[in-house]
Amino acid sequence: MTSHRSRAIAIIGIVLTAWVWLIANAHASTPRLPQDIGEFVAFCPLSHRAPDDPIVHKNMPGMSHLHDFLGNVTTNASSTLESLLVGDTTCNPVSDKSSYWVPSLLGANSQPIPFDQVTIYYLVDVDNAQAVKPYPPGLKIVAGNSAATTAPNPSHFKWSCLGENVSSTTDFVICPQGSKLELLLNFPDCWDGQNVDSADHKSHMAYNANHTCPASHPVPVPQLQFKLRYATRGEVGMKLASLGSGSAAATHGDFFNAWDETALANRMNCLRELIKCGAEGYPGKPDLTPTATRPLPPKGTPTVTPTTPPKDKFVYLPIAMK
Repeated sequence: MTSHRSRAIAIIGIVLTAWVWLIANAHASTPRLPQDIGEFVAFCPLSHRAPDDPIVHKNMPGMSHLHDFLGNVTTNASSTLESLLVGDTTCNPVSDKSSYWVPSLLGANSQPIPFDQVTIYYLVDVDNAQAVKPYPPGLKIVAGNSAATTAPNPSHFKWSCLGENVSSTTDFVICPQGSKLELLLNFPDCWDGQNVDSADHKSHMAYNANHTCPASHPVPVPQLQFKLRYATRGEVGMKLASLGSGSAAATHGDFFNAWDETALANRMNCLRELIKCGAEGYPGKPDLTPTATRPLPPKGTPTVTPTTPPKDKFVYLPIAMK
């Protein structure tokens, strides 16, 4: 009888301990589940390559290392918000006139390696999704450090292999036969609320800390993420086009916002309501500013028909790289 009573008391003690622990941790930070992810995407194939950088080397054509430019077809060293808004784009949706760029990935023969697929993800990675604001027109964001010679810590990039458990946040990888090399690059998602650029092109932005924006950068904006799939499985001797080492440590990317404002506002619903939207944006909401208020492209501007790549079965969700 005594042993039964002791066992019952022990069980009650375990239950009470578990209950107290659950109450104490009710508001603790928990990993994000797939159903907690809000996102929208743009598919932006390569537009052109050039040794230009309209953020870091503005108005200095040819002063940068070679970049792969995605999206806006007019991007050059002198690009402005106004010039991007009247330019054409490779992006789907065409309401995204933004410019995206990364250093060209060079093979062992020093020739640029082409992309197989480019997907631009816009995610929400703060606890208060309702607080996420659209980017201000002309916002410029840089991720990574083109001059780095050692792997950054924390790292906001990852080189990996399509469909394989092979990845590195410090170096390039060579993938198994049948796989493809991929780069995932996360951008800062907290804005200072005042400046669309800064002297070092970084100080006006910050990464969230534990899903909360710091007091110095209180405005959460969509977390931009490049997912770049290359037409290679990787090879010995690869390097980034760079004025420095060209090592994987110098992995970086740039973004110059030129979204149609109504289209971007539409897509904020995807993030605030934690819905996974496609390139078409939030269902049932206006997607474009009325034609009468939209700038028309100048005569002679080439028309680019965007293509939608096949559905990506390996959809990437935010990873803990911080």
